[in-house]
Amino acid sequence: MQLGMIGLGRMGGNMVRRLMKAGHSCAVFDLDAAKVGELETAGARGAPEVSGLIADLDKPRAIWIMVPAGNPTEQMVNTLAEQLDPGDVIIDGGNSYFKHDVRRAAQVAVKGIDYVDVGTSGGVWGLERGYCLMIGGKREVFERLDPIFRTLAPGHGDVPDTPGRKATTAELGYIHCGPVGSGHFVKMIHNGIEYGLMQAYGEGFDILRNAGAKNLDPGCSYDLDVTEIAEVWRRGSVISSWLLDLASMALAEDPSLAHFTGFVQDSGEGRWTIQAGIEESVPSPVLAASLYARFRSRQEHTFADKMLSAMRYK
Repeated sequence: MQLGMIGLGRMGGNMVRRLMKAGHSCAVFDLDAAKVGELETAGARGAPEVSGLIADLDKPRAIWIMVPAGNPTEQMVNTLAEQLDPGDVIIDGGNSYFKHDVRRAAQVAVKGIDYVDVGTSGGVWGLERGYCLMIGGKREVFERLDPIFRTLAPGHGDVPDTPGRKATTAELGYIHCGPVGSGHFVKMIHNGIEYGLMQAYGEGFDILRNAGAKNLDPGCSYDLDVTEIAEVWRRGSVISSWLLDLASMALAEDPSLAHFTGFVQDSGEGRWTIQAGIEESVPSPVLAASLYARFRSRQEHTFADKMLSAMRYK
């Protein structure tokens, strides 16, 4: 299947590589000509500008935007809307705010252009592991683009089936969540939960690291190897996860995490998750606390902050 990809950063470029490896045809564009050149060498068709990418695709076109959320995405959607034809599809795979998706979809629908929002999880590891995809838009458009989603997704792999479930695309790592905006809404909550999980790991390892503190009762202080603890928890533990895998990697490379300042950025989804909880009157104290912890990390830095920074970096 043909796909245009705009934005060839760490995720966009690797998504193109994964698609081409499976036999899909990709036309690519990025403001950085060197990134375009790299993918041309790998077999993609590079374009010096957006109009060239559009001209290189057969109708109905499907163009995936993988640029930063906010103004860059807004401007690119507007640029594409001016040049695309009825029946073409704009796919936003970044971390856009779901309400912006609803507005943009209505704007481009006037021209007969379809809009699909894809919450994409997998980061820099997606080329090998695949990407978990949460997709919003018309069901018929989702089904037409299924070959793209199926290739990008992780596939069944070695994850055991859930007893009693009817098989769906969820077992392959991608789902149609609902109408426009729903994909990014689900991804937004996904990232809010990620904040909470990371915070729990960070605080737990901080307590372990300080178990030799002088204020503990006699005989109750311990000089614990947090690198070994992280590794053993990966194996058979109820709290094992990919985040713990990344934490273990970071600790193996630098047990003191001296290369991390503890400054932890937030990319927006955590804030939007809390905002959605407020709008729905749903209490979410853990998620809120994890967001505030990131704010505090920019003022003072603990080992927990360094753990968060290390996991986010990984």
